[in-house]
Amino acid sequence: MSIAKGPVAPGNAGSPACSRQENGTGRRQIMLKVVDLYKSFGGIQALAGVSFTVEKQSITGLIGPNGSGKSTCFNVISGFYSKDGGEVYFEGQKIGNLKPFEIARGGIGRTFQIAEAPEKMTVVENLLLAPKDQTGEKIFNVFFKGTKIKQETGEFLKKIDEVLNLVQLNHLRNEYAGNLSGGQRKLLSLARILLFDPDLILLDEPTAGVNPTLINDLVEAIQRLRDERGKTILLVEHNMRVISRICDKVIVLDSGIKIAEGTPKEIQNNEKVLEAYLSGSSKKQLFHEDTGS
Repeated sequence: MSIAKGPVAPGNAGSPACSRQENGTGRRQIMLKVVDLYKSFGGIQALAGVSFTVEKQSITGLIGPNGSGKSTCFNVISGFYSKDGGEVYFEGQKIGNLKPFEIARGGIGRTFQIAEAPEKMTVVENLLLAPKDQTGEKIFNVFFKGTKIKQETGEFLKKIDEVLNLVQLNHLRNEYAGNLSGGQRKLLSLARILLFDPDLILLDEPTAGVNPTLINDLVEAIQRLRDERGKTILLVEHNMRVISRICDKVIVLDSGIKIAEGTPKEIQNNEKVLEAYLSGSSKKQLFHEDTGS
């Protein structure tokens, strides 16, 4: 089964509010819909009736204490885990029973907490592995379709230049991936996903283990994806300053249950959220301190 993809209207750079897609009633269009999702592991309930929506051309944060079900939810949405109950809809179509590659080809791309890359290949060489259905992948085409392969490679390199500029890695294009810092590998992982040109991007803890300078680069890259390229983003993140800075909406899980949903400001003042994370006099630090992973 494949997912039919429609065109995504480009956003207006520097004007996030104007770039969000709306339907005829003035309400934002829904790109992803999670309905009553259940998942358990050996009797442990990781997700218990989780429901939420992600609007087009928005950045939605999925937060919660360790073990709250965030990564499990990501893995179910992207097809790496099978669901026990409920359904996932992407662009109005059911995807809950599709395989990961079918979901990816349909328009959903994701990163992982640990960014992996062939260390003995340069940044550009890593990215040349990303485009799908390359003519040069078939052995006989190497001998009989050399001109087409050369033309294709030139086109891919142009796209790679655009993506590297977007994630601010162009100055490291010829550096071996093994020499990159953890944060730079996160940016490389994001660049690799962008070459698939997905409509919805799932980011799993993009700033974990990243130094403050590169966190700012990551945040700017994520915002530009929404504002300049019209992308929709759902991210799991522990850094509450990042969540407060870039998210349009925040969804909070605790012990596999959705306990809150709202703007960063609303979540910051939600007693259930504060109780789930912290206790006592430290409550109000939730969105004012950088937290670890």
